[in-house]
Amino acid sequence: MGTALINTNFQEHIHKMNERELELLAYDIRDFLITEVARKGGHLASNLGIVELTIALHRAFDAGRDRIVWDIGHQCYTHEILTGRAQALGVLRDFGGHASAAISAAMGLAEARTLAKEDHQVVCVIGDGALAGGLAYEGLSNAGARGTKMLVVLNDNEMSISQGKGSMAKHLSRLRSSQAYQQAKQQFRERMQRIPRVGDGAFRRAERLKDIMRFAVVKGSLFEELGFTYFGPVDGHDIHEMVDLFEAVKLIDGPVLVHVVTKKGKGYRNAEKQPLRFRSIGPFDPLTGQELAQPGRTWAAAAGEAICALAEEDARVCAVSAAVTDGCGLGEFSRMFPGRMFDTGVAEGHAAAFAAGLASGGYRPFVFAYSTFLQRAYDEMLMDVCSKGLPVVFMVGRAGNAGTDGEAQHGVFDLSYFSTMPGMTTLAPACEEDLRAMMRYALSAEGPVAIRYPRGEVAACGGGAPSMVPLRLPGGEGADAWTAVDVEIRAAGRMAGTALAAAALLAAKGVRCGVVSERRVFPLNLEGEGGLLAAGSRCRLLVTLEDNAASGGFGEAVCAALFSVAGAPPVLRLSWPDAFLTQGTEQELFEAHGLDAPGAAGRIEEALTLL
Repeated sequence: MGTALINTNFQEHIHKMNERELELLAYDIRDFLITEVARKGGHLASNLGIVELTIALHRAFDAGRDRIVWDIGHQCYTHEILTGRAQALGVLRDFGGHASAAISAAMGLAEARTLAKEDHQVVCVIGDGALAGGLAYEGLSNAGARGTKMLVVLNDNEMSISQGKGSMAKHLSRLRSSQAYQQAKQQFRERMQRIPRVGDGAFRRAERLKDIMRFAVVKGSLFEELGFTYFGPVDGHDIHEMVDLFEAVKLIDGPVLVHVVTKKGKGYRNAEKQPLRFRSIGPFDPLTGQELAQPGRTWAAAAGEAICALAEEDARVCAVSAAVTDGCGLGEFSRMFPGRMFDTGVAEGHAAAFAAGLASGGYRPFVFAYSTFLQRAYDEMLMDVCSKGLPVVFMVGRAGNAGTDGEAQHGVFDLSYFSTMPGMTTLAPACEEDLRAMMRYALSAEGPVAIRYPRGEVAACGGGAPSMVPLRLPGGEGADAWTAVDVEIRAAGRMAGTALAAAALLAAKGVRCGVVSERRVFPLNLEGEGGLLAAGSRCRLLVTLEDNAASGGFGEAVCAALFSVAGAPPVLRLSWPDAFLTQGTEQELFEAHGLDAPGAAGRIEEALTLL
């Protein structure tokens, strides 16, 4: 069936299939997903859990005419298959926006439909983890108050990147376990009859619900209070239940929320047992579930161990996570110090403001978040933390090129937004030793500190090459040794290794090249013998190398600082372009943009010929 899935657009066929054929289609899609993700890697657990729900949506709605908005792209694999794009699965990872925004976008589509006097349906699919984000509530509140005709499908699999946190998770749990269904059928009938032009005929079309009215309208539901007609919970693995309900709620002229309960990893025992591991996984053996290339020690694991050590020494140390507790290596911390572990859910702005409160109360919070998600907390970092000079430490994981995690997860803008924050010290470790030293420094800092580090395996520590001149952390120790060279490369964080490799390639061609590991990115290291202002006395060409976008990044700041300095050398900036990075492995992306060692060396050599 794999070839048939690749070559078939199911948008027409799915409306002609009988119940048994739809069930077989779900089995075939699940097998296809396991095979393809095992071969190439991808987001498996979430996609296995949403197969039947996606089929039901395509059966009840016209995907070519109606609008289906997915809150996050990494649950769209089945949708891609059903719309004839199964061949793209190999390059599919995260390609949508960030979590929690879909309700607002769907409402905009629904109101645009109304303004244009069109009559298609608008459906939004959002997960229970994303529902913890404040933006989701803003969308729910506005759509409910305005009475916008739209359908929100809440995919409740009881687990986001980390276990669900907060009162919404508890509310959903109560709804899942509610027994208030005895009068559900009558409630449903009464609701349908109150809608204009809907009565017994419409009810008869939904008559099959008589035995499956577990999707009763539960009194006291928060969604009802927000103005939505609520149905749930419904079995997210029963295609026919969901199709019947979706067909019925189309007739409701207003906002509707259908609460669907699914199981992450459904149909694949390894993923059902370990949904977090199979959330985003590389190629693996489908029989055993073991990854073909076992990952080494990660930056996240190193950061998790380091904060545990600091917390044992200092009772003020707290960890704050925005729904990425396990993804950021905080599992052990949460077990060792449960009272000092705070998971805010998908709410980065709240996490930053909450950490400001902890710091004001005398504690030393470390906020763990992925770089691309932390963008949502810009205002809180700026106004609640920086403007008050509070000692909050932002542990910015998956910074820079995030590789196969996907387009929406590249963290290539954090240096740009940190550079605009007065009082923020921004650090970038080149190895685990750097990371530990920076976290220890940040614990004693008087103001806010951001430590940005990449995904994947942490670089090994060890003295490096003689040409790698260390810069002191503020208040730290280290020897400076400067000498005249043709080229001085100042590399931020992980790019120090690339700079050393590029320098070796240039040395083989007779180019004298020094490398500075720019561990403290902001504020810039301007003064002193190794400072940027004296670079003209040390080199013919100054090169900045960073894992960040060009605008607002390290290189741009260096150019601005040297613009009016007499005798300053020309500056070659090596960075990502001012664009959104596409899908690809980390190495593929570095090579494509000339940010690997050969690419950097070639660009430096070319620049030297122009001097």
